[in-house]
Amino acid sequence: MLMGEYNHSIDAKGRLIIPVRFRDVLGEKFVVTRGMGSCLSIYPMSDWEKMTEKVASLPMTDKKGRDFKRYIVSAATECELDKMGRILLPQPLRSFAELTKDVVLVGQIDFIEIWDKAKWEEVQKTFEDPDKLDEVWEGLGI
Repeated sequence: MLMGEYNHSIDAKGRLIIPVRFRDVLGEKFVVTRGMGSCLSIYPMSDWEKMTEKVASLPMTDKKGRDFKRYIVSAATECELDKMGRILLPQPLRSFAELTKDVVLVGQIDFIEIWDKAKWEEVQKTFEDPDKLDEVWEGLGI
């Protein structure tokens, strides 16, 4: 399971260290692509394959489905860890998420989000009022 929050830095060459706790779950190869919001998403290969099967099943006549497919798949990059536990984030993905140096990797159970640190701090402000999440809690029966 991918959970937790880890602060890291992107080096001058665009490399990012993946936290040790995430490495075992991700495996040897995984996919990085655009995420929902202004972040990137990392998927273990098995979860990426499940998602792309669902995306591939969307009808070609569904404009929203076509747009979603283009959004996710066109930016997808297969990655492997180097000997230091780093990946190279392609410049177009770094630009999309406005990643500079300080980033936060956030586990989301079956994938990881990579946020610019300042943007993540803004996202966290929405957590300050847990009452705003009541509908989600209710929907889960919690």
